[in-house]
This record gives sequence, C-alpha cells and structure tokens, in this order.
Amino acid sequence: MNVVTPKRFTIDEYHRLIELGFLKEGDRIELIRGELIQILAKGMPHTVCSSILCRQLDRLLGDRAVIRGQDPVTLPNQSEPEPDVVIARGRDEDYLAHHPYPEDILLVVEISDSTLIYDQTKKLELYAEAGISDYWVVNLNAYQLERYSQPYQNVQGKFNYLSKQIYLSNQSLAIPGLKMLCWT
Repeated sequence: MNVVTPKRFTIDEYHRLIELGFLKEGDRIELIRGELIQILAKGMPHTVCSSILCRQLDRLLGDRAVIRGQDPVTLPNQSEPEPDVVIARGRDEDYLAHHPYPEDILLVVEISDSTLIYDQTKKLELYAEAGISDYWVVNLNAYQLERYSQPYQNVQGKFNYLSKQIYLSNQSLAIPGLKMLCWT
C-alpha cells in the first residue's frame, strides 16, 4: 500500500524556491509548518483597514519601532507567515539580512473577514507556539478588535493564549511596549 505524504519544506528550502524563481512575490504564498499555503485575495474592506492601520501606526510610532505591512516574519516552527501588520524592535535596516524573529516582534496583527476562523485558530496557534506575546485580530465581520496575550501550551501540547480581550470602535488600547492607540 502506497501512502501519500505532502512534501514539507524548511525555511531554507522555501527561500531557495524563491531565489530560483519557482515562487514569485505575486504568488501570495506563505510557509506554514513547512507547507506552502495559498493566501486568499483581499477584499476592499481588508485593504482599506490595512492602509489606515499602517498609516496610524506610522504617525504614532515614527522611528521608535519598525512597522511592516504584509511582510514575512520567520518563526522557529518552519513557518514564514506574512501578517497584515507587524511592529518590530529596531530600525528597518536591522532586517536586511533576515526577517524579524519572534524575539524582535512586539505585536502581530491579522485583519480578518473571510479568513477569520483561520486567523482565530491556525494562525493564533502558530504565533502562540512561537512565543509572540501579543496577537491582535481585527475582526471586520464584527467590527471589533480581538487582543490575545500570554501565550502558553496546555497539557495536550496545544498552543493558545491565556488572555483574550475584545475592543470595540473608539476604545483605546496600549500597543505592547509603546503608547496608546485609538482604533476606529
């Protein structure tokens, strides 16, 4: 009996596929736990929310942190997702040799409508396992922000966050390690 198993890639193999031209920037692919995952096309609300959020963060933070929009982060679980927004320590130039690692990351934000369940489960587990201390999901369907913090591993070996808080329109919340943000 033949067993079919998917080919899993390491981060180095993934980068090599990009270098060789097998994967291109416009392909909208993420490496998640060694598997190549096709990213869904973004709708207009997602695109507008992302643009507004990046602009607000840039105004609030200036040069005090790096704001990356839809750029990869490198995680130790053979993953290189491309979150909608990442706030990382340091300066842009610090990431010429590599994408931010978990220890560089202050905050990961996913903007969700059609990907909501995936972002609340698979992506949440991925970021918790990597030790990302703060993960936000902008839930466009419910027009709320979900703030997850305090990653942990339960007795079954599953990763999650101990704390989940909901923020509604016009409520303020602190950007981890930085200052207040009022999101609308």
